[in-house]
Amino acid sequence: MFPMVTGFMNYGQQTIRAARYIGQSFMTTLSHVNRLPVTIQYPYEKLITSERFRGRIHFEFDKCIACEVCVRVCPIDLPVVDWELETNIRKKRLLNYSIDFGICIFCGNCVEYCPTNCLSMTEEYELSTYNRHELNYNQIALGRLPMSVIDDYTIRTILNSPQSLIKMGKPPLIKD
Repeated sequence: MFPMVTGFMNYGQQTIRAARYIGQSFMTTLSHVNRLPVTIQYPYEKLITSERFRGRIHFEFDKCIACEVCVRVCPIDLPVVDWELETNIRKKRLLNYSIDFGICIFCGNCVEYCPTNCLSMTEEYELSTYNRHELNYNQIALGRLPMSVIDDYTIRTILNSPQSLIKMGKPPLIKD
């Protein structure tokens, strides 16, 4: 008879322990109810990138001297520089410059070592396409400046959200 009583006592203790664990996990869940959401509604709200963010590369065709330093410092020899030598003035003339962002690792070496500063990193990070060949940007596509997230009036950034404006002591913008 004693083994049966001790079995019921162990079962009772295990039931109480399980109920305590369930109660603790339920209290943890309830403690998260009052928190503000951390997620960002991506197409409508965007994070402002940091100063050192390495996004799409911007290229200025007029500044480039076709020295090919960017190709030599690139770990994967990515920028394609087409040039021809003008013998009468003994200078290289840049014909075409392209970067395939499907292969680029965004290390920033080309920007850092460029002697004429014709390359710079932008804050643009939306490079997704349905066709990988659309990621091959020529000098015209590289020369386009992206619209800044802060200047885009269609996007509500974290800095322009009503909660952050109230914290800074500014009245929130009301849209009709």
